[in-house]
Formats: sequence, C-alpha cells, structure tokens
Amino acid sequence: MLSQLPQPLVTQPSTWIALAPVVILATTAFLLFIADSIDPKGSNNGPLAAFSLVGILGTLGVTVWYFFAGVGQPEGLSLLADQVVVDGMSLFFTFVVTSVAALVVVGSYDYLHDQPHQGEFYSLIVLATTGMALMANANSLITAFIAIELASLSSFALVAFLKHNRGSVEAGLKYFLIGALSSAILVYGISLVYATTGSLQLDAVAAGVAETDNVGLLGVGVLMIVGGVAYKTASVPFHFWAPEAYEGAPAPVSAFLSSASKAAGFVIAFRVFVEAFPLDVVVALGIDWVLIFQVLAVVTMIVGNFAAAMQENVKRMLAYSSVGHAGYVLIGLAALGGGQDSLVMGAAMMHLLVYGFMNTGAFLFVALAEYRGIGRTFEDYNGMWRQAPIASVAMTVFLFSLAGLPIGGGFLSKYVLFTAAVGAGVWWLAAVGALTSALSLFYYSRLVKAIWIEDPIREFDVARQPVGLYVAIIAAGLMTVALLPAFPVVDLAQTAAASLLA
Repeated sequence: MLSQLPQPLVTQPSTWIALAPVVILATTAFLLFIADSIDPKGSNNGPLAAFSLVGILGTLGVTVWYFFAGVGQPEGLSLLADQVVVDGMSLFFTFVVTSVAALVVVGSYDYLHDQPHQGEFYSLIVLATTGMALMANANSLITAFIAIELASLSSFALVAFLKHNRGSVEAGLKYFLIGALSSAILVYGISLVYATTGSLQLDAVAAGVAETDNVGLLGVGVLMIVGGVAYKTASVPFHFWAPEAYEGAPAPVSAFLSSASKAAGFVIAFRVFVEAFPLDVVVALGIDWVLIFQVLAVVTMIVGNFAAAMQENVKRMLAYSSVGHAGYVLIGLAALGGGQDSLVMGAAMMHLLVYGFMNTGAFLFVALAEYRGIGRTFEDYNGMWRQAPIASVAMTVFLFSLAGLPIGGGFLSKYVLFTAAVGAGVWWLAAVGALTSALSLFYYSRLVKAIWIEDPIREFDVARQPVGLYVAIIAAGLMTVALLPAFPVVDLAQTAAASLLA
C-alpha cells in the first residue's frame, strides 16, 4: 500500500518556502503581539481568536499540501546548514500539533469570554505551537534544545495564565522549576555528547559516536538526554509535574500541553535516538538505549494507569491517564531492533495522532464543565448529559477510545501498536499495554457512569451556551470516530517513520 502514496516532487522548494509551516506560525504570533499592543486593555476576543485560527489552519493546510505533494520525501530536505530538516515525519507531527492547537483556540474562545489578557493567551498558544513545529523539524541537538525552550517558556506562562487563581499560579511555578531542572539536565547531556563526538548535527553525531573512545562520557550524555525527553513526554519517573500543571492550568491549556506538547516531545525522541545514536553502533559500545526505553515504557504504563485509577479529581485522572499513554507511545522506541521498526514506530505515531483528538476533546469537555461552574470530582459530573447531551456523547467516545474499545481510533492505534510489538519480539510490552488498557476502562467507566447514570447533585448553569467549546468537542469527536477505520492513515504514519529509519 505504500506504493500508492503520492510520489515526491521533482523540484524541491527553497528554504523559506519549505519551512512555510513554521514561518506562518511565527508570523501569526508576531502579528498577534502587535495587535494586542495597539489595544492592550480592549476586549477583542473574537477577532484575536479568529486571526489565531486562520494562522493555525493556514499552517495545517500547507502541511497537508506538502505531505501529499512529497516535499522532503523520501530522503528529507536539509536546510540552514543541516540544522533543520523537512521530511515525512516533520510534516506528520506538525499536522498533529496544529490540529490540537486549532481545537484549543476554538474552545478557548468561550473560556476566555470574561478573562483579561486575551491577546497574550492567543499569542502564547501560537508561539508554543511554533516551538513544537520547530521541534519536529530539528536536525541538530542545539536546534532541538532551542525549539524545546521556545515551547516550554510559552507553556509556563500559559499554565499560570489565571493570575488571580492560586492553583494556576502554583502550578505554573512548579512547572517552571521542574522544567528549569530538566532543561539543565538536557543541555548538560547535549554538552557531553558534543564533547565526545565534536558535533551537534545529528548525522555528524552518529559518525562521531562510531569513532569515539570515551564511551563512559557518551553513555552519561545519552542517559541525560533520555531524562530530558522523558520530562517533555511526562514519562515516569519524570512525570510529577504533569498532574500539578494540568490540574492548575486552564482546561484548554491542559488539553494543549497533554496532547501537542507530548507529540512534540516524542518527535524529538524519535529523531534524536534513531539518527544520532544508531542502535547497532551504540549497542556494540555497551549503550543500549532501547533497553532503557523498555523499562520506561513498562513503568510508565503501570504507574500512570494505577495512579489514574486512584484519583477522585477528573482533571488529575486525565493527567495520569496521559502519563499512561506516554508509556504506550514509548513502545515505538522500546521495540526497535526487532525487525518491525517502520511498523512499530509508525504505529506509535498513529497513536499520537488519534490521542491528539481524543485527549484534547476530553480536556475540552472538562473546560465545558468548568465554564458551567461544575466542580472537579467525579460526583460533580453526575447527570451532566441532561444539560449537554451531545457533548456527553462525545466525551463517552473519547473515554472509551482512550481505553481502546472499538468505538474510536484509539482501538485501531493500540491494536496496530501492540501487534507490531509482538511482531518485533517484545510481546511482554504488548501484554503490559493490554493489561493496563483493561485497567483504564475501570476509571474511564466511572466518569461515564457519573455523566449518564447518576443523579445530579446540583443545578447546572445553562444561561450561556459556549458555542466554541461545543464546536471543538464535536469536531474532536468526529475525528476520533473517523480514525477508527482509517487504515490509510496507518500507511501514512509508517511511510513517515520509514523516511526516518531509511
């Protein structure tokens, strides 16, 4: 089926045209800053949201066009002295992060209706998306680090956006402190790799790894980079920031961080470890990063799901659920070397795509609840279907799809991922994934039961109808269901993975 995909363009575009998705996002963020500076105290929620959405959708459209036109495929298009690359993987992940950003912007329109600093909010969303898109294009350790910091600094401000809310400010401070520590670990690891290989560009690092005579120093550097990536993807044991940040942040920001930021973190992991640290070379040196990711995958799946099962707060439950899903995606790295590399990494990418829609939709449903003045416990959601039946149907789809039931794309992505893991000879990873998915059905069902079966404990505020939130939730729900039979998307993900592994 891969042969049926569009063939690459004969003539590849110039540098800035090839980087159009990142350029459009950066320009949109810059213009939003200017627009807000002209009237900083005005309430321009509608125009600002519309302009942000136009910029993000423009990027999304260009990304889809580039992917099917074959830009940077099959070998990748290196730009700016090989510091960035445009290929199938970069375009795939840019699609994921911009899709999530578009849903978040639409949902934020209602959430921000009575909030000040609306211009700053949309600017930070677009700026963080710019950093995440640049992460997908990074072909150098230093470019990856700069992109991570661009996305992270914007994210810190977004988490603490509710300046008069103690929980938001506290979450932002904790997120910043842990993020600063993680950045220090990551940049120190990069410096050790540079010291042993003499380069930061990924291909050159791979050549230096094959010739290094300081294996111990290189091993420490690789381990530190693993830690930095694990923090960005909220993998155990670097996950402690996630429940605090997601709970305290505005719900649309929680949706954005738990979906788009996670996808961006994984594209860095995929590209850096596959290209800079070739498995056959580093294993011969005694540095088996696949084994490290196997341990991380198992621990993350188990801890994330068991912690989610013990929560009474819906937002924290979704936060720990997000940690568990990071464990599933880690299988994409943990199963490499088993002869199914393109299949298993493509399946992990497919899961991130589906996860982007179903998890974003779930957090936007929480945003709808917060908009209606509903509390954060399971009990507070009792009988919510009576006031928001369509949104409740969508939430049911999100939750059961997250659990892996054949109601949405989560079933397909997990099925392909676990099957690929078995084919790669790491059946035990698939077994842990299946068992923890079964556990997740318990705590997802608790929320479904509260929404549909339990009697409400309070009257809901239905004086205002949040059209933006409804549109975003329904759009995410439709995409989640549409991805259930989307086997062509599996092929696209595997093609993108193959472009990296070639």
